[in-house]
Amino acid sequence: MGNFLKQKKTTINVLTTFAIATFSLHILVLLIFLLQGLNIRQLSLRKPPNFVQTIDGQPVDKIDDLARDPEVIRQFVSKTMMAMFNWSGNLPPQTVEDFAKPRPDLGILIRTPQGGSQKVTTSSWVASFALSEDFRKGFLSAIADITPPEVFASNSSQAITGQLTIKRVYPPVNIAPGKWRVGMVADLVQQKGLDARKTITPFNKDLLVRAIDYFPYPLATNSTDIQKAIYSSRTDKLEIYEIRNLCLLDQYKNSNPNPAYPCESSSFINSQ
Repeated sequence: MGNFLKQKKTTINVLTTFAIATFSLHILVLLIFLLQGLNIRQLSLRKPPNFVQTIDGQPVDKIDDLARDPEVIRQFVSKTMMAMFNWSGNLPPQTVEDFAKPRPDLGILIRTPQGGSQKVTTSSWVASFALSEDFRKGFLSAIADITPPEVFASNSSQAITGQLTIKRVYPPVNIAPGKWRVGMVADLVQQKGLDARKTITPFNKDLLVRAIDYFPYPLATNSTDIQKAIYSSRTDKLEIYEIRNLCLLDQYKNSNPNPAYPCESSSFINSQ
């Protein structure tokens, strides 16, 4: 009888030890999963890495997240404003078939400053995502107000086309950390139907640009052409947050231009 009780007690001790060991392993696995989850969350919130700028093949010691190459800023301003005033009446081509047979642009309704609704081209709407969010709405309304309805006419003889012809984009002037002023001299050229006569409106502007963070679209493979175009407008990590009339004075000709505005500011739509 004593041997039986001793054997039973030994069996109970083994089962208890096994249960405690199994429970401990489950706790350890749970802790590992929690640590992995925290690491994955930290990676998802981390900013995308910037490319390291090098001089003579050697990395620069100090990397400024707000620094941007002047030529990149100029190209960003040029391509954004040209897309903004691309009034061709057709959607931007995405395939070879679109080049051979362009698809008509039906336009996108935007509320105007007068309280009504008017269309802007799809190109203008997509390009507007290169503007800061607080500035974008008012700018789009002003663009809708000056976009001729004939841009969307189905009759080619009545349709109006428009494009921005850029004459010069001045070198960016740094006005604050991560902020620049860029002068642009351009003409807005409009042409009606097959008529050779053109309407040319000066479009000389000061554009205020600032550096921003950029996060690529997480579902790039499943995104539409318009979604890809919208996200591509932010890839330069820049945005336009204000547009003023350009003062054609000597401040852009000097080697060390004055970042102040000596001329009276006015609406970004009023040309000079």
